[in-house]
This record gives sequence, structure tokens and C-alpha cells, in this order.
Amino acid sequence: MAEKRVLGVPSPRVEGEEKVGGKAVYAVDVVLPNMLWVKALRSPIAHGRIKRLDIYKALAAPGVAAVITGAEFGGALIGKKIIDMPVLADGAVRYIGEKVAAVAAETEDAAERAVDLIEIEYDELPVVADIAQALSSNAPLIHPNVARYKGLLHEIATPSNVFVSLNWKKGDVEEGFRQSDVIVENSFSVPAVHHAYIEPHSCVVQVKSDGSAEVWASTKAPFAMRDQVGSVFQISPASIVIHPCYVGGDFGGKGDSNEVALCYALSRKTGRPVKFLVDYTEELMAGNPRHGGTIKIKTGVKKNGLIIAQRMEITFDSGGYGAYRPQGYLVGAHESFGPYRIPNSLIEEKYVYTNRFPCGYMRAPGHPQGAFATESQADLVAKKLGLDPAEYRRMNFMHDGDHFPVGESIAHVKVTEALEKALQVSGFRSAKGKNVGRGCAVGNWVSKGGESYAFVKIDEKGVVTLSTAVTDTGPGAYTVMRQIVSQELDVPLDSIRMEVVDTTRVLKDTGVRGSSSTRVHGGSAFDAGKKAREEILRAAGRAMNAAPEDLLLNNGGVTHGRAERRMSFAQIAAANGAPIVVEGHYANPKEGPETSTVAQVAEVEVDTETGEVTVTRLTTAHNTGTILNPLTHQGQIDGAVVMGVGYGTMEDLSTDESGRVMTASLGDYKIPNIKDIPEIRTAIVQSNTGSGPYNSMSIGETAIIPTAAAIANAVEDAVGVRITSLPITAEKVLNALRHR
Repeated sequence: MAEKRVLGVPSPRVEGEEKVGGKAVYAVDVVLPNMLWVKALRSPIAHGRIKRLDIYKALAAPGVAAVITGAEFGGALIGKKIIDMPVLADGAVRYIGEKVAAVAAETEDAAERAVDLIEIEYDELPVVADIAQALSSNAPLIHPNVARYKGLLHEIATPSNVFVSLNWKKGDVEEGFRQSDVIVENSFSVPAVHHAYIEPHSCVVQVKSDGSAEVWASTKAPFAMRDQVGSVFQISPASIVIHPCYVGGDFGGKGDSNEVALCYALSRKTGRPVKFLVDYTEELMAGNPRHGGTIKIKTGVKKNGLIIAQRMEITFDSGGYGAYRPQGYLVGAHESFGPYRIPNSLIEEKYVYTNRFPCGYMRAPGHPQGAFATESQADLVAKKLGLDPAEYRRMNFMHDGDHFPVGESIAHVKVTEALEKALQVSGFRSAKGKNVGRGCAVGNWVSKGGESYAFVKIDEKGVVTLSTAVTDTGPGAYTVMRQIVSQELDVPLDSIRMEVVDTTRVLKDTGVRGSSSTRVHGGSAFDAGKKAREEILRAAGRAMNAAPEDLLLNNGGVTHGRAERRMSFAQIAAANGAPIVVEGHYANPKEGPETSTVAQVAEVEVDTETGEVTVTRLTTAHNTGTILNPLTHQGQIDGAVVMGVGYGTMEDLSTDESGRVMTASLGDYKIPNIKDIPEIRTAIVQSNTGSGPYNSMSIGETAIIPTAAAIANAVEDAVGVRITSLPITAEKVLNALRHR
């Protein structure tokens, strides 16, 4: 094997030149002959029955090819796991912004004008505006027929607005509380927040006369999209071809297929291709943001600080539907207790319907919500006991082979080392100025599995082509895959051609999800690279009449040392009589066995006259495996930290009592800008363990998990007030200071 020349070296993105040069093709860039534009009429009320819907003026408008309503879908519903959402509202609306009709017209302007001509009347129903109202005994049922939905996680004997109720436990939590010396109970709340990706949802769909279709869409999961759309129309998913497009940001939000299903229906009805581009106001009022929720946590400890029992009740606001969660629940919520040894634990997890926007997955789904409560609680328990918050954490941390609070044992967990590094690099215990505080918090992410295919082809010109069906949503999957093949074949990185193929070329691909890109898609590239290496050595052996073990592969060719003969890849492929083509495959749905860990220290300065909180520095320490590309690795950390700062200090997709979004533009919905970003210090604790190629580990989710809690802990350290609801705004801090 050649000496490592590619891995561990900062490598620019393979697609970077196309993107900055304007050559990259996104779904919105796709234009087909005779294409129509689609626009949707959306509900102005949060809850009601559709009394009258008249589309005839819209149908007669200039340039209109078709108008469609929910009645034309025959009651069909769509969803990732829980199938409870109509493509268009059918008889009832359940949130402001829900699509009730759609127009396909010759131009975007014509479609918008026709939408304004649709006449609709509603019988308004009482609005269930929040979790408390949804749980009240006299709350109106948002989904009276919930028990009949497909994909439910459990039987629902008596319909209510609670449609998912899960318990995750270990030991006997009540007995643990009886054995505890000190009990601490607190409540927290977290808001819904949007992904704020640059590119809104968009798609182009062309349905053929036989019902098959071609699709270009902003999606992270083409194969899941085929399944969802195929289910709505009762057609084979394989008859829907998803063509590759670049995705302008995802962060968990580009996995739904509702717009594609709507466009399928309109394309089938008109016999023409159609395009739908969602504008950003629609994104903010009717997208699939991170779940808001309420969290109650109760911790029982011994006087020396050892945790004996912990219980959490976490209730998520699912909004009008539950269709946007791939597993039906948030995969991180039951890991909310983090990397601690807790012998008796219980997490009660509920999802309720409200008349708000339906929520879905966002970076580390469920983790930041739960971690805000758990890591805030850790400081509060330590304060109650008179212990140093870092020491309290350290004495309760998991170590290799320990069991998660409500899960299986984990072979590799280095949170102690990560926290020690964060404390050291941040100067956690050094002197501070007036109204300056530091807070620490930790988190972890267990690597996710999946399935992926990759192909390597070496042609008669010696060109190496790496083919994949994965959609790179921005983290740099193509770059890492190319680095891996470059390493295995010992060829220059720039010499490898990247080809992204449509869904007809592979059997399955689970898509980009849960920080699994390097493990899963890198795994298929590693398998393909290894097989290509073996195959080219065999072909060279045949051409040189030598055993493969006597040959050396390096720098785009194969050398037979004893015979002092060398053949290039081009010569070997020519001698082979055909290009060398191999298929790489990775399939492992299991999580772990390692967990990536993070420890953060936030430093803040609080203006006690205004309550303004300035995050001046954020130290983030990570336990990782082999870093394949330091450039993209650091990019994942930086991006997640900035999202965590936004979650902790400013972002809030709020609604009023009528269910209307109050922040329906990027002028009102605040995300961090350059002035809000603190100094970021990164520290790495590297291990030789990891489930990805070359012992690599997940990195994309961890840095967002503890940030908000670290900031909250720092604020209390600075001025002595505890903020228990996100975001931590100047108004909340000032109010707390006045009532201190």
C-alpha cells in the first residue's frame, strides 16, 4: 500500500468549482419543454372545515392548464412513517399554510393570478394553539380518525391529540428516587426553529402516458421519495426515476415528498411537465421545522453527587400532522440523558397534534431539545449539592462498555477526555471579568447505519470514474468518497471523475442522514476501491504473467519489480479487453458500536442594564476517529456550533393564539449573522476507533447538541439567573434580573 497522501489532507470539495461558477444544477434550474408552473392556495385559518371550494374562475383564467383539489386524491394520504397527511387538504384544514388547491399554468405569474381567483369558504373550528391546550381534557380532536392511520407506532384505543406515546426505561426509577438523598425537579421549554437552508423546496415532475415519471427534486433521500409517492398513487416506486440534483442545504429538512406527489398529480392530469418552487414565506409558515416542546426533569442523587435516578417527561408539538418523521419519533429524544451512568432512568416521550405547522427532522433530531434540559439540570443539581459542575459531570460519566441510561452498552465513549480537553483549552477556571460567565455542557451521537452502492470504472484511457446515487446535501460526501478511492488505487485525487447517477442504477440508497455519510457512502466507496484494486492487480498479473502478490500498485499504474516492468491503468484496461468495473456495497443498519462525544464551554458577557447576552467564545472539544478531510470535518463543527448559538440565543418560529406564524420572513426570523458568531476554538481528542472507513467517526451532529445549555449555564455563572426557555433573549434575562 502506498504511503498515505490523500487522507488527512484538507481537500476542497469536488463540486466546489461548479457551485461557485454557477454551473451546478439544482432542481429550480431544470427546465423542460412545454413545462407548466405550479402554485398552491394555502389556508388562512388554522382549523376548520372546507365549506365551499369553487375553482371555475381559476380554470377559466388565461394560461391555466389545470386546477386540482384534495377531492381528486381519493382520500390518499402521505407520510414517511405515520401516514396522516393529505397531499391537499380534503374536507378540513389543520394549520395556517396548509395547501388546499393548486394551479398549473403557462407561467409563474399566471399560476399566482389564478390561485387568487379560487373561491373558498370555511367553517372555523376552535384552534389548538399549543401543547397545553392539546393535552386539556376538553380540547377538540384535530384528527378524530387518528386510530385508522397507517404507520402508527402503537394502537390508539381512545382517540386524543396524543398520537405517539413511548416509554424508554432502565431499572426502577421510583425505587431510585427513594434511595436518593436529594431530589431536584425543573421544567424547560424549547421553540420550533427552521433549518434556514439557502434553497427552498423545489421540484420538476414529468409523468408519462404509462404512469411512470421522471423527477428532479431538492431531496436528500431519492429512494424514500419514490416509496412515498408510489404509495400515494399505488404505483411501483421503481417506475419513478429520481434524477440527481444538487441540494442547497438540508440539515434534515429535505426528506419529504409532498410537493413531488402534488406535481405528479398535476403532470398526469395535464400530460405536461410541471415545476413547483416554494417561496421562503411558505417555507417558514408551512415547512417542517425542528419540534418545539416542553420538558420536565427529575433527578435523584446521593449527597456525594452520584446520580441514582432520573426521569424526563418530554412532550413535542408535532403540529397539524406527524408525517414528516422517518421513524415516527425523533431518534435522539430517548438519548436525552446523554453519556451518563444512571442505574434507574425513565424517559416518557409524547407527540401531540396542534393547529401549527407540522414538524420534522432537523440536525440531531431530538438531541438539542433534550440536552438543553439535561445539561441545564446538571448545573442545577451540582449547585444544589455545592459541587463544581464539571466535577459533578465527570463522576457520573459513562466509560467504555457502560450502558446508556435507557439503551445498550457502548464499546467506545470518551466523554471524560473530551470534557477535560474543553476545560483546558477554554481556560474554564481562569479569572473572569464582571458579568462574564462560563458554562460547560456535553453531548454524544451514536453513529447511524444505512445502505449504499458505489461503482468504480477504469477505462482504456486510464480514467477512473466513481459513480454513486447518493445526494450530497452539502457536507462533502463526494469529496470524501473520492479521497477514499484515491487512497485505495493510489491515483491523484483530481484524476478521479465523479458521476452521480439516477435511481435506476442502484437497488437502494438510504440517503444522507444522521451523520452517516462517511460511514455508509464512504463505506461503499471503500468497498469499490478495494475491489477495483484487487481487480486491476489480477488483470495486470494476467498481462505480465505474474502473481498479483508480486505486483505493486502506485501512481496510476502497476509495477512488477523483479521483471522491471510497469503498465499504466490505461494499458491494463486495454490488455483486459474491456474497462475494469466493480461494484461496492455497504449495508449495515445497526447503530454504533461507538459514540462520538462533544464537550463545550461557552463564555458570555451579559449587559445587566439591557439583558443582552453576547457569546464571546465557544470552545468545542470532540472525540473523533481518523479525520479523512480536515477541511470538511472542521466545516461540520463550525456550522453546527453556529446553529447551536442561533438555537440558544435568537431563533424562534413563533405563532400567535390563532396559529399564525409571527416570523414568516427572514427579516423577522432571526438567524446568526457574522456579528453574532463568537470566537470558536476547536479541540480534538483522536481515537483509533470508528465504524467508518479507516476508523472514522461521525461529526456532523455533535457540535449542535450541548451549545444552548452551555450558554444558559454561562449566563447563570455570569449574573446568577437561570433561563429555562429558549431562546435566551435580552427580555428574558432582564426580566429574570429584575425578579432575582
